[in-house]
Amino acid sequence: MFTLINTVSAADASLSDYRLGVGDAVRITVFGQDDLDVEGILTDAGTISYPFLGEIPALGLTVGQLEQLVHHGLKGDYLVNPSVSVAVVEYRKFFVDGEVKQPGSFSYSPGMTLRKAIALAGGFTERASRKKISVIREDMIGEMSIVLEDEVFPGDIITVNQSFF
Repeated sequence: MFTLINTVSAADASLSDYRLGVGDAVRITVFGQDDLDVEGILTDAGTISYPFLGEIPALGLTVGQLEQLVHHGLKGDYLVNPSVSVAVVEYRKFFVDGEVKQPGSFSYSPGMTLRKAIALAGGFTERASRKKISVIREDMIGEMSIVLEDEVFPGDIITVNQSFF
């Protein structure tokens, strides 16, 4: 039995409503304004530095919400009607530990499953339990059953427990 240990809020996450977190790299582009294009990583405070607007709080925002925040900040004083685009350049890492051959942090890519994450960590060790795997997810509360084909998200901490037999 696989368990998913959730730790913050009960939301079924998908990348379309993906919430930005510390360590995510984003690119902010303003059409026709190359000097306002910025690429950066969310700081430990969850902010990104942006010209004219200073430190923008982006922690927990979706890409669309960050676009609107920058749009409203630039509109009027700087530009008449800015066309702002925000993209995630690199998602924050996820972590695999326990009974895998190469525990550590790994770069996330959309479509990542638990099976793929364990493969990135070198696969199961001889002692690994293939039924006792826990996932701690930042944005959820409670426990649920999961399978190897279930999706992994940025920031997840996956622990492969030891088998007793």
